[in-house]
Formats: sequence, C-alpha cells, structure tokens
Amino acid sequence: MSVEQPLWRALTFYRPLTMLYAVLIFVLEPSRFERPWIAEAFLAVLAVWTFATLPRVANAESCTKRFLVVDLTVALTGILLTPLADTDAQQIDAPTLPSIWTAGSVLAFAIKGGWRWAGVASSFVAAANLVERGHPSRDTLHNVLLVWVASIAIGYVVEVARASERTLARALKIEAATRERERLARDIHDSVLQVLAMVQRRGTALGGEAAELGRLAGEQEIALRTLVSSGLVTAVRPPEDASDASEDAYGAASGAAAPGAAVRTDTEERDGGPDGDQGPCDLRSLLAPYTGPKVTFAEPGAPVLLPPAAARELTAAVSAALDNVRRHAGAGARAWILVEDWPEEVIVTVRDDGPGIPEGRLAQAEGEGRLGVALSIRGRLRELGGTAELVSVPGQGTEVELRVPRAPRAPQVRGKAER
Repeated sequence: MSVEQPLWRALTFYRPLTMLYAVLIFVLEPSRFERPWIAEAFLAVLAVWTFATLPRVANAESCTKRFLVVDLTVALTGILLTPLADTDAQQIDAPTLPSIWTAGSVLAFAIKGGWRWAGVASSFVAAANLVERGHPSRDTLHNVLLVWVASIAIGYVVEVARASERTLARALKIEAATRERERLARDIHDSVLQVLAMVQRRGTALGGEAAELGRLAGEQEIALRTLVSSGLVTAVRPPEDASDASEDAYGAASGAAAPGAAVRTDTEERDGGPDGDQGPCDLRSLLAPYTGPKVTFAEPGAPVLLPPAAARELTAAVSAALDNVRRHAGAGARAWILVEDWPEEVIVTVRDDGPGIPEGRLAQAEGEGRLGVALSIRGRLRELGGTAELVSVPGQGTEVELRVPRAPRAPQVRGKAER
C-alpha cells in the first residue's frame, strides 16, 4: 500500500464530517441569516457534492486535476456567498457557509500534488476569505495563515514520504538482485568452476591433446571466477547434471568433488525439496551420510527440525566445510561434526585437526576470485539470516561454527576470524 493511501482514507472521513458540521451551524442558528434560502441552496449542493465525490478522494488516480479545480470552486463559491446570506457576517466574524469543509479541498491539493499545489489552493482560499470579510480581523488573518501553513506542511510531508517510498523500493530491488546474484554465483562456484578445475588437472596429467583442453578449461575457469567475484553474473544457470563440490577459497584447486552435495533445481527450491515436501526436515538425516572413518558425527537424541530449504542450505555449507578439510588439511586429517539444537537456533560446528590457515590467506584467495568460503559457506548462512564463524590457529586445526535461527531475521554476517 502506498504511504499516502492513509491520507486519502482520512480525507474521505473528513469531508462528510465537516459538511455535516457546516449544516449543523446553519440549523442551530437559522435566524442569523437574512436570506436563509441562499444558505439552504448552497448547503444542499454541498451535501450532494460531498457524498457524490467520495470515490474521487479515495486515491490519487481518481482524484484528477479537473476534479480538484471544481472542488475548490465549490468551496470558494460558498465563501463568497456568505455575505449574501448573512449580511452581518463581516461585522460579527461568523464562519463562512462551507466553514472548515474548505480545508478538505485544500488538503486534497496537498496530497495529490505536494506543497506547491497546496500553496496555490490555499492562496485562492485566503483571497476569497479576505474578499468575503471586507475588513479582515486578526482572527481572519490567523485562520487564513493557519490553513496556508498547514496545507503546505502536509504537502511537503507527502512529497518526502513519496521520495522515501521510491528510495525503499529501489533498495529492495537492489537487495533482491544482489541476493539472486549471490545465489547464482554460489551455484556456479559449486558446480561449473569445479568441473573446469577438474578438467584442467586431468588434462595436464594426461598430456597431449588433453593438456591443451585442460589449458583452455583453466583459462575459462579464471575468466568465470573474475565474473563471479566482480558481481557480473546475473543470468547464468549451472547445468543441473554437473557434479557439485565446494572448493575452499584459500588453496589452489585440487582434489575431487565432495560426495553427497547436489545442485539444487528450480523445482526443489520452489517445492521445498526433491519430493515437494513442505514439512519440517530432520537435519540429522541430511548430515548422517557425511560420517565415515575420518568424520565423526555427534547429534542430539531428538530430531532437529528445520524448514526444508534451511536444512538443505545448512547441509550444503557443512559439505563445503568438509570438502575444505579433505582438500587442505591433509589425507590423514580427521573432522568432527557437532549439532546443537537450541530453542532459538540450531548450531552446527565442523572441526578438524589439520594444519590450520595462514593469516591473510582468505583475503588473498578472495582477491583471486576463489570464493568458496564467501559463497558456499558464509553466503548460504547469510541467505538464511544466520552467521558463519571461522576460527583457525596455525598448527591447531580449524573450526567452522554455523548458526541458523529458527525464526526468520535480517541476514547478517559475523566472524571471529577470517578463514
């Protein structure tokens, strides 16, 4: 709903109430008018006009410029007819025939066109009041100034609200585009880049024509990493049958694809899972396949239920962390997965006993376009409104702590140390 819509709704209540107020003034003091038939005729027209034009002041689209001009003309006519109906109105400073109904006409100008339109309309009203009074009193000048200032102020507020609404819309559009770009870049990193890196390694090892193919694959990998890291990937979709792997950002591309990680298809994203299941998913069942001789899995005794999309993304982040262990911690390194189920969040910790990460290596790798941690781990957690914390001490291994809130919240990134 537009930010100005509540103002239009308020105006639809204001106009009939002020019309009834003008009628009530006449009913309570009919003897004050020397020509009551003029007041009766105008108030009858005013009543019909007010109720007939309520749909016109319901929104900006129906409140056209022509309607505003006619509406203001009705108000000005009522002001100028007041001395004809009540010859003593100038001496006793009595209210005009439309009374405060006139302010509603000016407010319509303010809401529709901003403070400039409000200034023009209120100036016409001020001139009509001065003509009607002949010799305006202090109260008349005070009322004219009040309407003029109030209408301009409301018009200015409307313009500010519209500008804020446009800014918010642009910000939301940019945020949505950025989130989609990050998601696509993450999918590309977890599939296409890994395939190119594997082709390069295998081609170099085989030699001959395969070496030339590997060289070309390496060049394409570098070019695609540059596009991903610069944020230019906006419409690239990874092949659904490509193998998925998570390469860490801090080492050279080596090793094979991580088992168990699969590229998400559009149907799975829309339906909540491969089978279209919208119900909660037990995180333990998704992480259990990663256990093995060198991977220990510690889980709660009760199911750890998360929405399917959150469970899949968290599992993919764990897969990326384990793949980092396989690639860079050494063949003999061990890993431990710990799942903690708290009322407000789920925490998954992946630890290893590898050599750790040299300080500054992550920043260097990210500058080279290797975004495994930034996209495959932190990017996924940020999409879920969670956090990814990485702590590494050279010679003492690495710990990756993934936190996912149970209730949706604003995405954020938190880190104890860069990996």
